[in-house]
Amino acid sequence: MTDAILTDMQIAALTPVERRELITRLAQPLSDVIDPEFLDRMRRIRLSLMIGGSIAMIPWLAYLSMTLPDNYVAHNWPATWLGFDMLLVGFMLATAVFGYLRRQVLLFAAFTSGVLLICDAWFDLMTAGPDDIWLSVFTALVIEVPLAIFMITGVLRILRLTMTRLWLLNPGMPLWRLPLFP
Repeated sequence: MTDAILTDMQIAALTPVERRELITRLAQPLSDVIDPEFLDRMRRIRLSLMIGGSIAMIPWLAYLSMTLPDNYVAHNWPATWLGFDMLLVGFMLATAVFGYLRRQVLLFAAFTSGVLLICDAWFDLMTAGPDDIWLSVFTALVIEVPLAIFMITGVLRILRLTMTRLWLLNPGMPLWRLPLFP
C-alpha cells in the first residue's frame, strides 16, 4: 500500500502546476465533512437575507431622507462617541496583538479596524461644527482614511499570500474570483 507514496525528492521535483494538481486531488472534499444540502440551504438563506435586506433598505432610505430633521440634539452623545472609539481602539489593539503573534485571525481585526476608521472619518465630518470642520477634514485625509486603506489593502495582501502559499490560488488570479471552498 505504501509503494505508491511519493518521496520528498519526487515532491520537490514537481512543478508548481503539478503540485497544485496533487493538492487538489488529495484535498478532502467539503462534502465529506459537511452535508452539501445543508451548505446549500444555508447559502440560500444568507443570500436571501442579504438581498432582501438590501431591497428593504431602499424605501427606508427614501423615508429617512424625507423625515429626518436637519438638526437633532442627540442623547448619550459622549457615551456614543466614547463607545465607538473604544471599539476602534479594541480592534486596533487586537490587530497589533495578532500581528505580533503572526496569527491569521489578524485579517478579521485589521479589516474591521479599517472599516471602523472609515466610519469614524465619515461621522467626524458629518457631525463637525463650523469651527471644527477643518480639523475633521485634516484628520480624515491625513490619518483615518490613509490608515484604513493601509489596513484593508494589507488584509488583501496577506490573503493573497496565504492562498498562494497554500497553492489554492493560481498566480495572477484576482482575489474576487477565489471560491469560498476550493
